[in-house]
Amino acid sequence: MKLQDSEMIQQNVEDIAEELCQLSPDDRLLAFLKLPTDSKAEVFSHIEPHFQEDIIRSIGNEEVANILNEMTPDDRTQLFEDFPDELIKYSINLLKPRERHIALKLLGYHEDSVARMMTPYYIQIRKEWTVKKCFQHIKKIGGKVETMHYLYVVDRQNKLIDDLDIRILLLAEEDQLVSELTDNHFVAITTTTSKEDAVSYFEKYDRSAMPIVTSSGVLVGIVTIDDILDQIESQNTEDIQKFGGMEALDEPYLQTHWFEMIKKRGFWLIVLFFLQLITTSVMGIYETEIEKAVVLALFIPLIISSGGNSGSQAATLIIRAMALQEVTLKDWWTVMRKEIVTGAFLGTLLGVFGFLRITIWQQMGWFDYGEHWFFVGLSAAISLAMIVLWGTLSGSMVPFILKRLKLDPAASSAPFVATLVDVTGLILYFTIAAALLTGKLL
Repeated sequence: MKLQDSEMIQQNVEDIAEELCQLSPDDRLLAFLKLPTDSKAEVFSHIEPHFQEDIIRSIGNEEVANILNEMTPDDRTQLFEDFPDELIKYSINLLKPRERHIALKLLGYHEDSVARMMTPYYIQIRKEWTVKKCFQHIKKIGGKVETMHYLYVVDRQNKLIDDLDIRILLLAEEDQLVSELTDNHFVAITTTTSKEDAVSYFEKYDRSAMPIVTSSGVLVGIVTIDDILDQIESQNTEDIQKFGGMEALDEPYLQTHWFEMIKKRGFWLIVLFFLQLITTSVMGIYETEIEKAVVLALFIPLIISSGGNSGSQAATLIIRAMALQEVTLKDWWTVMRKEIVTGAFLGTLLGVFGFLRITIWQQMGWFDYGEHWFFVGLSAAISLAMIVLWGTLSGSMVPFILKRLKLDPAASSAPFVATLVDVTGLILYFTIAAALLTGKLL
């Protein structure tokens, strides 16, 4: 694939970045260097981390300095987070004094805090200013800021007083004071708020940008919706990977080394393997019963898969509801009551289907379950009802337990819940069968 200069000028920076990443290493570096100077920094912000590192290592200091100094602070901080230490030091030394100060300040915040995503380039105004002065100020610094949807009103100590929608100023008279337009109602995120928790602010208040303040209320930056969308994508990817029964990958799939892939996936596979060994141990405990009534073994896959499926369904629903903050820890009892009703109904439904299947096959002569087929069917039906109920309760409650222990609910993956229900389901099945078939088959 070749990128022509004329195509580069016409395309969006996101499209250019995507096409660059599809080229061979030599071709994409050459194509990147051919980009117009005023668009290199923006394109650089949208390309993959490993390609960014290749560019930094391959081009001259002056070219690197121009790119890094033109990048927005939040994109640059994200870039440094993916770099090895020696490359961070090299890159920071190429920044202009003001940009270096900003970069070091942002890197000083905890890596999981929303402050690492903020940009210090925004428009702040004073309440004693007139609307006319505000617009003069916007014209002076507006070219550097990321968004002008909101203007932030601060006092002499730089504490946030209010945020104003730009439309309010556009509709106001030039000689009106900012203080006449403010209502002192605003929403801000503190610097120590986690990136994950910051997402809920944007979802709740439907803002394209949110101010970031210190614990004392001093305005230090803003976070824009594009960075939050990246965070949402990252969170969803991490949760999906964890829910699949593995640790979350640190890099995209194709950039993850096979050895790292083994480490991420191997731990949970080993844990689940040893849990499944308990299943074989349970089978061994009931070996005598199985020998006397081989017909019981026919329903083992049906029993444990139904319980595992119901548990996986419940876990998926609750984990997603927690992620969307539809469900919190205090809702555990409400969830339990709902799942008891749901699990009992679904379990009974499957139990009836199971019993009807055995009855029809026996009566039609398609399979002979023996002279005590009725009790065999009843054992399977009651076991199905109980195990589906147990699976539903387990799948819905395990995320609450993990959340209470301050662990990630997504760690209660579908394979983990299914394995847990498999082990306990077998015990339940053979216990019910023993109660109904003792003196008959057993």
